[in-house]
Parts: sequence; structure tokens; C-alpha cells
Amino acid sequence: MAGIVLNVEKRDRTGTGGARATRTSGLIPGVLYGGARGAIPIEIKAADVKMALRSGKFLSHMVELNHQGEKQPVIPRAIQFHPVSDEPIHVDLYRVEADSEIAIDVVVRFKNQDLSPGLKRGGVLNVVRHTVRLKVKANDIPEEIVVDLTGADIGDAIHISHVTLPKGARPVIRDRDFTIATVAGRKAEVEPTAEAAAAAEGAAPAEGATPVAATPAKAAPAKADKDKK
Repeated sequence: MAGIVLNVEKRDRTGTGGARATRTSGLIPGVLYGGARGAIPIEIKAADVKMALRSGKFLSHMVELNHQGEKQPVIPRAIQFHPVSDEPIHVDLYRVEADSEIAIDVVVRFKNQDLSPGLKRGGVLNVVRHTVRLKVKANDIPEEIVVDLTGADIGDAIHISHVTLPKGARPVIRDRDFTIATVAGRKAEVEPTAEAAAAAEGAAPAEGATPVAATPAKAAPAKADKDKK
């Protein structure tokens, strides 16, 4: 367990109007899915949801739901936020058993950037996947996936097969060795300066090139002698 406990009540007011009234009361509407009981509308104290979000573990861990003393492990499936205030306005939860297997997105973290020859030479780490969806036991969800960049050079790609996954975890995508990140080279250097370009123009022609003969300058016409009287 992640240590997060949410006290919930069954929500009688449903629909748009009911959800609005729930929020006005300082509660957040939600739906509890999964299991034989089916979907049940619920409401949770807004302060409890905000505290769970601040923990940084709400969306990637199993939490405990408490309804009048009856406790149930759940996984947060989705949270909707207000487009302006960014406050949580709806929560979807999913019932699970502690030993059941679930699919969940786990954050990717990179280490040993200083031991990557490519990054030390000015290369750039291009992160393709910031999270990887894994199948894991509900009571053994890993905090993160760690990717070791030791020895990674420019042009290298880090695939899921290069990553040591937590014990018992496996990727949901099984039909290909997908990419987590790549080490790319620096962008092209800036174009030569005008001085460099001018100097290049005066360089000797390359071997095998036919030199272009300079056109001799025409002499200015001489002034005609004045007629002798």
C-alpha cells in the first residue's frame, strides 16, 4: 500500500447538476468501477484528493478506499481537472485485489548521464517514452523504471530490452522491442562567417580542378594627339 486512504460516500446526486452540487459542497464526484458490484457513483472530500495528488503517488499506486469502515484496495484510473483553475473535478477509481495483476504506467528515470560518452561530447538525450506501461502485481507497483546511460554514445538507442525491469514486472507491449530514448548529435554548426568565406575564396584550387584564367584588364585608350597646326 502507498499509505493513501480515501474516505468516500455513495453519491446520490448524479448527472451534470448533481456533480455541480457535489463540488459546491466541497466534495469531488467520482465513479468506482470493477468487480461484481459494478459501477457506483461516489464522492470524496476535495481536500483529501488534493493531499493525495501532492504526494506524487496517487496515480501510480494502489490506495485504500474506506466506506463506513469497509476497506477496499483501488487503483486511480483517471482524474479530470478544471481547464482554468486546474483543480480536480472528477475521479475514476478501479477495484483490485492485492495479489491481482494490473497494467499501469510507471515513470522512467535516467541515471549516469555523466558516464555517457555521447552526452559528454555535447549530444542530446531524446526521451521517446517518459512512462512505460507495465503489468505488475497490484500490491507491488514499482516507483520507477531506471535507465542506465553508462556508455551510451551518439547514435545509440535504448530499447526496452536494455532495461532491467523490477522483479515480476513485464511490459504490456510484447510484440516489439520499443525505444525508450536515443542519444542524438548536436545540431549543425553555424554557417561560416563572412571573413571565413572570403578567405576560402582566395584558397588554391583543389587538385585536378581546372584553373580559371583571369581576364586581363584592358588598357585605357590613349588621348589622341592634337592636330598640329
